Amino acid sequence: MEICNLADEKKMSECVKKSAQVLRTGGVILFPTDTLYGLGADAFSDEAVEKIYAIKGRDEHKPIHAIASDIAMMEEYAEVPDVAHALAKEFIPGALTLILKKQDGVEAGIARGISTIGFRIPNNPFCLKLAKEFGKPFTATSANASGQKPERNVKAILQQLGGFSHSNILQNVRMREIMLVVDAGELPECQPSTVVDCSGKEPVILREGAIPPAEIWNLLGSEFQD
Repeated sequence: MEICNLADEKKMSECVKKSAQVLRTGGVILFPTDTLYGLGADAFSDEAVEKIYAIKGRDEHKPIHAIASDIAMMEEYAEVPDVAHALAKEFIPGALTLILKKQDGVEAGIARGISTIGFRIPNNPFCLKLAKEFGKPFTATSANASGQKPERNVKAILQQLGGFSHSNILQNVRMREIMLVVDAGELPECQPSTVVDCSGKEPVILREGAIPPAEIWNLLGSEFQD
């Protein structure tokens, strides 16, 4: 496991390049976003996404969302309706996750066995640069053991991920899947992203988060409100 420190802004380019290389080889990175630390892997690789589920001990029926560089990248994998464009224009980059109907033929990785894909574009320089460097979406799930509170610094995160199993052998195998840690220090207290499902006839807020529901509905107007 290698550590790349973002405390020195001059290291940004190096960390981005190393992270993209890990993603290209099917590996997993631990990285900071504008809300929490996340676990990143090629979002449309079955093997890479399986590693994320294993590291977290997460139920494979629970979906994992992805980071994209822009709306155009989202549209390669999902349908982006007008309501999603309106929300993106106002709140992206930022703490907003859009649930979108996937394009026909998109079946691998996070899209396997489901009809929708969750995308976000964090307001975080590292994430934005990595999405462009990698050229494809990568996973954005929080870096915590399933069912446990996400920690806000790398040391606490690694301790949690390495300690949720009683099997030392299993722990070591799971932890070895994290090939690179991008350390941005202690992240400030922040709510997770607000999740809005735009895959149906009307938008639905699935999770309240950093963007208050009132701001969502004020933007969309009375058309979609009860």
